[in-house]
Amino acid sequence: MTGFTVLLQSATQSERLEQVVSFVGEDASGSFGLMQGHGRFITSLVFGMARVRYLDGRREYLALPEAVARFDRDELTLSTRRYLRGDDYAQISQRLRDDLVREENNLVELKRSLEQMERAMMLRLWRMGRSQEALT
Repeated sequence: MTGFTVLLQSATQSERLEQVVSFVGEDASGSFGLMQGHGRFITSLVFGMARVRYLDGRREYLALPEAVARFDRDELTLSTRRYLRGDDYAQISQRLRDDLVREENNLVELKRSLEQMERAMMLRLWRMGRSQEALT
């Protein structure tokens, strides 16, 4: 048994994991597993943790904020905007939570900034309209 290959692809990094015996992930229908010889398969993974087991018995965890999983000819391709990988579940889980909090804070700040820009633009348009009225 030679296992299968997992290709991890994100916006900033990519890795190739060899001699994988099994992959366990979760999509909208629930948890599922893939092993060597599985038929062609594609799904969208939900936010969470996935598990990879190697021929030598090692296990690794992948924290994925959603991903597209495609399995074909004993090659699993995981495409995501980012991922975390490691063998310590607690550490990876904490890093995922920290990243999620950081991302949420960034989104709140972005929304606040957009609202300020919108208010400034509306005020400027209102003033321009008033200036046009004064000219006529």
